[in-house]
Amino acid sequence: MSAAESQRFAYLGPVGTFTEAALKKITCDSDVLIPYANVTAALDAVRKGDAQFALVPIENSVEGVVARTLDELATGDPLTIASEVTLAVTFAFMTKPGATSIKRIGTHPHAESQCREYIAKNYPHAEIVATNSTSAAAEAVSKGELDAAIASSAAATHFGLEIVQDNIGDNDAAVTRFICAQKPGWMPEPTGNDRTSMAVFIDIDHAGALLEILQVFAKHEVNLTFIQSRPTGRELGHYHFIIDVEGHINDASVGKCVEELREICDDIRFLGSYPREVRS
Repeated sequence: MSAAESQRFAYLGPVGTFTEAALKKITCDSDVLIPYANVTAALDAVRKGDAQFALVPIENSVEGVVARTLDELATGDPLTIASEVTLAVTFAFMTKPGATSIKRIGTHPHAESQCREYIAKNYPHAEIVATNSTSAAAEAVSKGELDAAIASSAAATHFGLEIVQDNIGDNDAAVTRFICAQKPGWMPEPTGNDRTSMAVFIDIDHAGALLEILQVFAKHEVNLTFIQSRPTGRELGHYHFIIDVEGHINDASVGKCVEELREICDDIRFLGSYPREVRS
């Protein structure tokens, strides 16, 4: 991202989410961090000019894609990706201090799917309540609206909850990837270790269209790192694809791919070229 002066960052809140923890990996102390209730609201803050950037989750190594983020990038008012950040996620089971009866457990659906073994073993009869974020579930517990939450340990501290058990995830190696979105315009310079993202729209009656797309990348020896189909919402059976490839749009091979794709696709939305995070 650009910038020496402080910036305003929207993110999936409330305070204590994994998104906030990921955001703190890429901001400085003087930046303003503003929590929003859901992914759409965080991205809309950038669209409206209330923030320069928005950090939202896009993919989890266990549960897969965050559909709302993909749909917002592909079909919402245009935004581009300025950077990415990854975060290893661990979950804690928390309640109000001294709580004994656990009938309703709140968490985000992606967190619930990563803690199914723990829930089935310890709370098989509890109702699982979906919330906009894990931290929102912790906040609901603090207000007496839920009996327990599955969230980060930071959320427990922030909302004054007691951690009954930490690290309850089914997979110790779970990682979530987040993207930092901005208004179109500025783009990071090539680093030699970049990712380019795009939304590709194909003709509903065009047989073999996906194969043609893949052949373009193969022809120019551009490696795909991510591909996901999503319905366009226009009519049943009409899909677009979110595609990530290695390289920068200013790289000759990637640029040629995009040029050729424009000739065979209904439309392409460029979603950004940005440095890939090197995971330690």
